[in-house]
Amino acid sequence: MSRQIYLSALHKSSGKTAVSIGISAALAQQGVAVQTFKKGPDYIDPGWLTLASGRPCHNLDFHTMEASEIIQELLRRGGGAEFCLLEGTKGLHDGVDPQGSDSNAALAGLVGAPVVLVIDCRGMSRGIAPLLLGQQAFEPGLNIAGVILNRVGGARHEAKLRAAVEGYTDIPVLGALPESPSLHIEDPYLGLVPADEQADARAVVQALAARVRDRIDLAALQQAGGSLPAATARKDADRAGTPAPGGRRIRIAIPHDRAFNFYYPGDLQALEEAGAELHFFDSLRDTRLPSVDGLFIGGGFPERHAAALEANSTLRRQIGLAAAAGMPIYAECGGLIYLARTIRGPAGTHAMAGVLPVDVVMEPRPQGRGYVRLAPTGEAPWSPVAPGGCEIPAHEFHYSRLLQPVPDLPHAYRMVRGEGLGNGWDGLVVGNTVASYAHLRHTRTTPWASRFVDFVTSRSVDHAFQTSS
Repeated sequence: MSRQIYLSALHKSSGKTAVSIGISAALAQQGVAVQTFKKGPDYIDPGWLTLASGRPCHNLDFHTMEASEIIQELLRRGGGAEFCLLEGTKGLHDGVDPQGSDSNAALAGLVGAPVVLVIDCRGMSRGIAPLLLGQQAFEPGLNIAGVILNRVGGARHEAKLRAAVEGYTDIPVLGALPESPSLHIEDPYLGLVPADEQADARAVVQALAARVRDRIDLAALQQAGGSLPAATARKDADRAGTPAPGGRRIRIAIPHDRAFNFYYPGDLQALEEAGAELHFFDSLRDTRLPSVDGLFIGGGFPERHAAALEANSTLRRQIGLAAAAGMPIYAECGGLIYLARTIRGPAGTHAMAGVLPVDVVMEPRPQGRGYVRLAPTGEAPWSPVAPGGCEIPAHEFHYSRLLQPVPDLPHAYRMVRGEGLGNGWDGLVVGNTVASYAHLRHTRTTPWASRFVDFVTSRSVDHAFQTSS
């Protein structure tokens, strides 16, 4: 029977992601089938958790998913595992809603997961007790099943912390981890560097696993877990695409490399379930675009690899030719940057694919960050919303902006909430290309993957997009 815990903290930057990675890797090394989940719209932490557990990490998000959909996703992905680890974001009671309806505590309560708190103990001793008592009293129905003391200063410090927790609370101490700068994971802007981009990622994961094995009682941690929730009735997400002519599965190319790696595993699976055959390629090294019917370019950090992307001029030219020939292309954030004419950053200006008549500039501060809501304008060649839908819940996080004002082009979305391209718009439309700052998630209300496959299929009836150098 699969067991689950919800790993949370009192505030952000408490080190819970490093602890989650270490726990997942340590249990996986013991032969435990570990399924990880991450709260909210995040690509980077899930990449590390995927590397640690050996199984794709999936996101659970109140903004884009209905409550029953969250439960079904947990059961669908975690039902075959022995242990499910759900990692929260920020603090236990933090969220967008002041009433806490989208907090970590709310998600843990929804799925019935016992909470294990990772506490940043720097500068703290006896004061840990009232903090923990306050967490329990604030939401008495929540099961705080254990605490992990993190960034402990030494044996004496640990003893004081343990005495306070054990003397004043009924919360078991499951482990204590000392501060370890050697296990630092590089930070490009906020959060972690994607595992795909950190050269020693596997070594970092192994080191975290070793530290966890030495300092956390993994048996007690597993025992503290609870059972998965009972299944709820649901309406399946729209995943069925229109079969391609002659029964052929349409082919979609996707760059998956150091520059572009922000993809939800469930969305890639939804593309396949809708009838697509996925062809992954390396935008930094591959000089030819695969022979495909459509192209999906997700997010990432193309600005960190702008020189290498520019140097691969043959691939950039092929993508430009494919777009001009009418190949359906969908791009999000980093993909939008790549399809622009140029990107300007601290290292200079670099040429991109030139599909979009815009130039992009990197700024030192975020230009758009957080949850967004989009209203389709009807100007795009395909719509990501389910029939009858009128708004799209999504998210954005970008340090780039358009160098010029929003061009006089069709726009796929009007911004109900968020920044997008600026001036109330997002989603540039050029022919059959749609590129936005918003990141979509394939859900019941926004089955974008099957909608995109349907559009690619309709275009493949009369077009076979063969690229040439």
